Amino acid sequence: MIELTPIGFEHKERCDDAVFAENSPSADFCFGNLFIWQNAFCTRSGFIGQRMISRHCLGGKSAYAFPIGSGDLKEAVLAEEMLAKANNENFVISYVTEEQKAQLEEAFPGKFDFRETPEISDYIYDIEKLCTYSGKALHGKKNHCNRFEAEHDWHFEPLTPHLIPYCAEMYNSWEKAHSDNFNAMMGFEVDVIDKSFIFFDRLGFDGGVLFADGEIMGFTIGEKCSNDTYDVHIEKSRADVNGAYPMVCREFSRMIRSKYPEIRYINREDDMGLESLRKSKESYKPEFMVKKYVAVPGI
Repeated sequence: MIELTPIGFEHKERCDDAVFAENSPSADFCFGNLFIWQNAFCTRSGFIGQRMISRHCLGGKSAYAFPIGSGDLKEAVLAEEMLAKANNENFVISYVTEEQKAQLEEAFPGKFDFRETPEISDYIYDIEKLCTYSGKALHGKKNHCNRFEAEHDWHFEPLTPHLIPYCAEMYNSWEKAHSDNFNAMMGFEVDVIDKSFIFFDRLGFDGGVLFADGEIMGFTIGEKCSNDTYDVHIEKSRADVNGAYPMVCREFSRMIRSKYPEIRYINREDDMGLESLRKSKESYKPEFMVKKYVAVPGI
């Protein structure tokens, strides 16, 4: 039986191969996200042929991710089901996109019931629109940027190991400013950001830092998640400085467009079911959502 282990750098090449064979705009499968969030979700992974299998915890219950990659899907799903039975777990497959839902239905006609999980659906944006904030719908973002540029001596530059300690200091200040709203997920986020900083180069991440008047106003980190989609894992800015958040988003989008001209879309991930986060993500006017489902075997 396949053994699932914590995901490490020895798995990165095989994981990357599976990710780009899957070529999904979903944020859930890329190596960086699996690595930095594995403590939060107790993620364990392994491979069967050219497909990657992952087990994680959702709401205190175990679930398996859709086995991404190429090759025999049916074999990989049956391997997950055997693992669930061996561990006395209910077998469910989570993080299933519309495309993957169709693949499961084709491979296992009538086997699964699919339940939509909107709180983990990803917000996908046109990179060109984020680079310019053109059009009436994004006029407010553009105005905030214009005001920021008028009021500050600013620049944006790539995140480097030299800048990481300063970004960590800025994040510590951000965390203290939001301590009244601290929850378990924010506690995990501290670990996520620490890992992102410590392993930044080994993870192959990109990052950007916004400066204004000699101070760091915000930073952001991400990686490619498909052939035409870029996933933004982390974005933190000074909420007390007008325009800092839309500036970081715009400038990082421009940096990614320049570095990866093949990228058409930016994935800014899910809203975790939080109303404030939903409103923020909607304000950037997504092109579409990557809907997610949980697949549960029918009785």
